[in-house]
Amino acid sequence: MTSTPARWTPEQAHAWFKAQPWSLGANFVPASAINQLAMWQAESFDPERIDLELGWAKDLGMNTMRVFLHDLLWAQDAAGFKQRIHQYLEIADKHGIRTMFVLFDSCWDPEPKLGPQREPIPGVHNSGWVQSPSAAQLADRSTWPQLRAYVEDIVKTFGQDPRVSYWDIWNEPDNQGGGMGYYLPREAKDKIALVAEMIPQAFDWARAQAPMQPLTSGVWLGDNWAPDSPELNAVQKAQLACSDVVSFHDYNWPEKFEMRIKQLQQYGRPLICTEYMARSLGSTFDIALPIAAREDVGMINWGFVDGKSQTKMPWDSWKKPYTIDPPLVWFHDVLHTDGKPYRQREAELLRQYGARKR
Repeated sequence: MTSTPARWTPEQAHAWFKAQPWSLGANFVPASAINQLAMWQAESFDPERIDLELGWAKDLGMNTMRVFLHDLLWAQDAAGFKQRIHQYLEIADKHGIRTMFVLFDSCWDPEPKLGPQREPIPGVHNSGWVQSPSAAQLADRSTWPQLRAYVEDIVKTFGQDPRVSYWDIWNEPDNQGGGMGYYLPREAKDKIALVAEMIPQAFDWARAQAPMQPLTSGVWLGDNWAPDSPELNAVQKAQLACSDVVSFHDYNWPEKFEMRIKQLQQYGRPLICTEYMARSLGSTFDIALPIAAREDVGMINWGFVDGKSQTKMPWDSWKKPYTIDPPLVWFHDVLHTDGKPYRQREAELLRQYGARKR
C-alpha cells in the first residue's frame, strides 16, 4: 500500500509559484448559468458562451479562472462530466487561460438538485448558488466514500494536465447560513465540526493522486490569521496546515487587505487571493492590484460577466432585493452581458497588470 505524498515544502511551493505567470483572473460562471450545476449539466452546458466570455477575459489580460465543480455532476455521469471539463479546458487553453478548479463549496443553498435550475430571484445576489456536498451528504458519513471517489477521479484525470493551475479543495468551508442567514435553518447540524473532520481527508484524497498542481483552500473568516492567532478555528487550522500554497478571500479596504497579507506571509508560502473586489465595501481593482503586485500575491476577483448569478447586486439584496432600482455601484462583476466594461478604467488596469512580468 502506497502512502499519500507529503505536502509540498515551502521551497517546493515557491519554486513552483515563481515558475508560473502571475495569476490574474476571475471566478467564472458564464452569464447564461445561475450556478455550477447549470454551467456543467449536458442540457445547459454552453461552450459558445464560454468561448465568447473567455475571449473577453483574454482581452483584459486575464490568465487564470477559478471554476467550481460539483460532486452530483460526477455521481450522475462521471464520463460525460469529465468530457465537458476537457471541452472547457480546450476553450480556456485556446485563450491562454489556465484554471483553478474548486472541488467542494460550503456557500449558499445546502440542498442542491440536479436537473433544470430555478430562475434567479429578481434583484438578489447569487440567488441560485448551491453547496457541494449537500447538507444531507455532509451529515451522513456513509456518503463520504462516494465523495472521496469523486475527488480521486477528478484529480487523477486532470492532475497532470498543464491547463489546470491549482486545486482549491473547499471554498469557504466554514461558511454557513448564506444569503444573510437565509439558508441557516437548512444547514447540516454541527456543520463546522463535520467539515473540520472531512477537510483534511479531502486534502489527502486529492494529494494521493500526486497532482502536479498545488492544493489549497482559502481562509476568509475572522480578523487574525497569523500562525499564533487564538482566533483560528478548527477548519482554518486544517486549511492552513494542508495547503501547499496559501489562499484567502478579502473584500475589505486596503489597510485590512495589507494586514491580511502580512499575517499570511508568516506561513512562508506563496499567496493567492481567490476572492476580492466588492466596490461598495472598499475593495477595488484600483487599490488592490498595486498592493498585490508589490507583494507578489496572485489575484482572482469574484464575478466576471453580469448574468444569472446577479452578483452586481450586493449581499444585502437578500434582505432588500434591488427590484426597482439597480445598485448605485455594482458590487461585483467586470463586464456587462454584451462584454462592455462596467468601468473602462478597470479594463485598462487589468490589461496593465495582466502584462506584468515578475
